[in-house]
Amino acid sequence: MHDSERERIFGEWLAGHKGILFKVVHAYAFEHADRQDLFQEIAIQVWRSVDAFRGDSSVPTWMYRVALNTALAWTRKEGRRQRDKRELDVGEGLLSTDSAAGRDPRVEWLYQQIALLKEVDRSVALLLLDGFSYKEIAAIVGLTESNVGVKINRIKSALAGKRREDTAS
Repeated sequence: MHDSERERIFGEWLAGHKGILFKVVHAYAFEHADRQDLFQEIAIQVWRSVDAFRGDSSVPTWMYRVALNTALAWTRKEGRRQRDKRELDVGEGLLSTDSAAGRDPRVEWLYQQIALLKEVDRSVALLLLDGFSYKEIAAIVGLTESNVGVKINRIKSALAGKRREDTAS
């Protein structure tokens, strides 16, 4: 593939699906500078991977897979520093977007709770919120469909319990 063709495809995909990338970035990076770094890492990986897209899945599904794998690798590379930041930042409400004015506090709460989940559970929750089927989630995350169902039920139960705790206090 020529660079001009790759640039065209990359530009179209980024323009059409950058919301996917932002969701992943906000679930895995918690400070503005880290979000910028992670977004750049994901964008570079998408750019490098354009030639590898075979069309076996939809572009949004493929971009989610690239974004999640990149975010997981970035998180591992960042290590302990990111875990410490997540614990601090979620408590301070920094998971929200940089222009959070007018956002629903229930949505903010949900994303704060998602940020506290284990990596795979976080990925499953984000994909579910974006309307992916259990089969699609399984393909992206590398689990069986039934395992995805179990994880989703456990995540929902845990979030419901946490919500009850938070509203009771």
